Amino acid sequence: MSRRTEEIPQNDHDPTGTAQGEPDGDRPDGLAKSAVATAEGPAAAADDPGSDRQRPARSWKAVRHLLVRLHFYAGVLVAPFLLVAALTGLAYTVTPQLDQLLYGDQLRVEKVGDEPRPLAEQIAAARAAYPEGTVASVVTPPDPEDTTRVVLAVPELGEKQRTVFVDPYTAEVRGELTTWFGSMPLTTWLDDLHRNLNLGETGRLYSEVAASWLGVTVLGGLVLWLGRSRGQRAKSARGALLPDRKARGVRRTRSWHAATGVWLALALLFLSATGLTWSNYAGERFGWLLDAANGNAPALDTALPGAEAPVEDHSDHAGHGGGEATADADPADFDAALTAARDAGLGGTVVVTPAADAASAWTVAQNDNVWPVHYDRVAVDASSGEITSRTYWADHPALSKLSKLGVQGHMGVLFGVVNQIVLALVALGLTAVIVWGYRMWWQRRPTRDDRRALVGRAPERGAWRRLPLPVLVLGIPAVIALGWALPVLGVTLAGFLVVDVVVGAVRRQRRTA
Repeated sequence: MSRRTEEIPQNDHDPTGTAQGEPDGDRPDGLAKSAVATAEGPAAAADDPGSDRQRPARSWKAVRHLLVRLHFYAGVLVAPFLLVAALTGLAYTVTPQLDQLLYGDQLRVEKVGDEPRPLAEQIAAARAAYPEGTVASVVTPPDPEDTTRVVLAVPELGEKQRTVFVDPYTAEVRGELTTWFGSMPLTTWLDDLHRNLNLGETGRLYSEVAASWLGVTVLGGLVLWLGRSRGQRAKSARGALLPDRKARGVRRTRSWHAATGVWLALALLFLSATGLTWSNYAGERFGWLLDAANGNAPALDTALPGAEAPVEDHSDHAGHGGGEATADADPADFDAALTAARDAGLGGTVVVTPAADAASAWTVAQNDNVWPVHYDRVAVDASSGEITSRTYWADHPALSKLSKLGVQGHMGVLFGVVNQIVLALVALGLTAVIVWGYRMWWQRRPTRDDRRALVGRAPERGAWRRLPLPVLVLGIPAVIALGWALPVLGVTLAGFLVVDVVVGAVRRQRRTA
């Protein structure tokens, strides 16, 4: 066999990319023609019911070919959603620093004093400056140089609050901001941009599409890259973890795309899973799982002895200033509740929430989100200073802990600045992987004068027809179950299949004509 014959790829859609995939412009013209003819032959035979060619036998290789086509379509159609999520997430990672830059006058004190003033005095100063609404909660300063936050429930702000910042040492009002469960205005805007593109509930579909497909794309890419079989370099750890700098063209781009994806895989799977827990549809399924597994956080009994227990809000935002009171509580009771909580061992920053009614206790909850976290809560009878109920973070079920810690890690607060840096690097890495993916698509385009195209052809069609029966028997129910657990993934996957079937039917009709 001649050297030129050996160089002709057996299938231009070979998923490994180690013996094919270069654009036509990188080969002699005759070789390009042979490669195109070879690639079109099997695919055309599989799609054309009138072909005399025998349909290929079922093979485990078809699983890989199917993964290639799924990874390709996910990369082309879902990557824009992932790119937006990566860029908006990158912007969100620096919100703590941006808050300090923009709102430093409200968030920080000018001079740290010896002892803070009583909460009653600080609340009175805040109410004198901003009498509208009612006091929903008070957040003690996280650090000595931070201000106290008096959170007001104002009807015209809806689910948002007015937070008044008070110097704890002088009781001087430093200003006010419209906040959303403790988040400053810029953080709230960037959070909405990341979650829903500032389009409300409709926009949340974009982030759920991204989170649903991110895990599928990452796992599929890992299987394809780590499972490739050609070349000794491909079998080595170095070949899997480091890009091939000696390669050229699409092979070089592919090695950077895949190697970077391997390094980012665990972080991306973490972001996918945690992002889905508070998405619209998959998040609802996750809530059902928590209920079925008794994985919810233990409820704090806020009913005073002898009184009927009120309904409590178990959401993650409970106790962060979302409550509404009909009238201001006695400011002195804030000091009484705080003193009782401190005596009970609640240290660090806490959120003091007044009682909902005369039959209910006050709530004091730790709000330390940096590892090691502190989330103990106590119910306090402010009139007597007695602790009537308590929940410990240590007693939370494992699923509840994982969910809470996962959300904090996703938001970049669990490990402080280190968490922010890691998330920023992951966002930049994901952006690079997506750009390299589109570059590969462009590099694989036909460049001959009579076959020019803007982008490369899609991988081989019809792989599902050659799947082994065990894969079909086990795979179809698994895909259905996955589509139920992740409804947006199921709907979009069904849409991909419909589009693929329609495109195949149109091409067969054209060939027949």
